[in-house]
Amino acid sequence: MAFLAVFQAACTGIFLADVSMDIASGLTSLHHILPEALATLGLAIGVLFEVRWVSQQLRIQREMKRRLDVVGGVLNDTIIAYFRQWSLTSAEQDVAMFTVKGCSIGEIASLRHTAEGTVKTHLNSIYRKAGVQGRSQLMSVLIEDLMATVLR
Repeated sequence: MAFLAVFQAACTGIFLADVSMDIASGLTSLHHILPEALATLGLAIGVLFEVRWVSQQLRIQREMKRRLDVVGGVLNDTIIAYFRQWSLTSAEQDVAMFTVKGCSIGEIASLRHTAEGTVKTHLNSIYRKAGVQGRSQLMSVLIEDLMATVLR
């Protein structure tokens, strides 16, 4: 959109120069000058509105990014706090974090260079320490607390 605004501004400049040259050369026919002048005015107004709109969108985008960064930080802090509360080992924290990110058991094993059985053992320990039955309940605990924190 910014490129379009610059392009429109350039076109406005060209039309403005054309109208000015027509007037300077003595061409005073309203049938010729009036449509060009109105088109130039319309382009200029369009450029102003477009620049304003682009500026607003960029401001909104910056605010949304800031809010996402805050939520991301809150989520990470919430997860780490639970890991400490549950007394997860370093290996269990790794497995739990990959689980939260949606990785499968096979993917976690590959990422950690361990056997799938080892990952399953860690997951059972995590679920036991967290007092949940499986991945979905683990996610529910974390998401519910995050939502309560963000919505306060």
